Amino acid sequence: MTEAFTIRPFRIADEAGWLRCRVLAFLDTPYFDDVRQTKEHYENPSIELVALERDRVVGLIDVEYDTEARAVCWLRNGRGGAIWHLAVHPDVQGKGVGKRLLEDARRIAAHDKVVRFEAWTRGDARACEWYEAMGFQKMHAYLQFYFDHEEADQIVRCTMTDSRVIHGLCHYRGSDWQRIRENFKRVHECRLYEIHF
Repeated sequence: MTEAFTIRPFRIADEAGWLRCRVLAFLDTPYFDDVRQTKEHYENPSIELVALERDRVVGLIDVEYDTEARAVCWLRNGRGGAIWHLAVHPDVQGKGVGKRLLEDARRIAAHDKVVRFEAWTRGDARACEWYEAMGFQKMHAYLQFYFDHEEADQIVRCTMTDSRVIHGLCHYRGSDWQRIRENFKRVHECRLYEIHF
C-alpha cells in the first residue's frame, strides 16, 4: 500500500501550515495553550521535516542538535538532538505519520554523527505511550504547574505598586509532589525521554 503522505524538509512557504498543524495536534493535550505565531529558527544544526498530504502539512518534527556537549540537550550521553516539536494533525493520527517523521529524522541525524534524541512531554498519556512504543526510555521527571489569581499568593508577592500577579507557570523540582497536586489545579509531570540509535 502506498502511503498517502510524503516527507520532506520544511520550507518557509510551509510556515502557516506548520503552525496550523501544531495547534490542532496539541489542542487536546496539556500543551493546548502553547500557541505560536511564528516558527522558531535554531542556533544550532537542526532537522526540520514536514509530512504532507497533497499540499497540506499533516505532520512535523523539529530536532536541534548538539555541536558540543550540552549545547542543546539536557543529558550528557553522547551527541544528542532535542525534539522541540513533533506533531501530527488529528485527521491522520494513528496512520504512521509520527513514526515516519521520527525514523527520517533519526536517519538524517545518524548521518551527522548524532547518537540519540531527547524529548520532553507534559505527561500526556498518549504521548508517553507513543514515545515508549518507539523505544524511548524515561530518564527524568519534575512537576510543572500553572497558578491562577486564586493560587498566586501561595507563590509570589508582587512588589510593584498598584500591581497584582494573576497567573503564572512554575517548575517544581522538589520531592513533595502530593503537596503541589493538592494545592494547584493544573499540574503536569514533565518527563524527559531518550532514545539511542
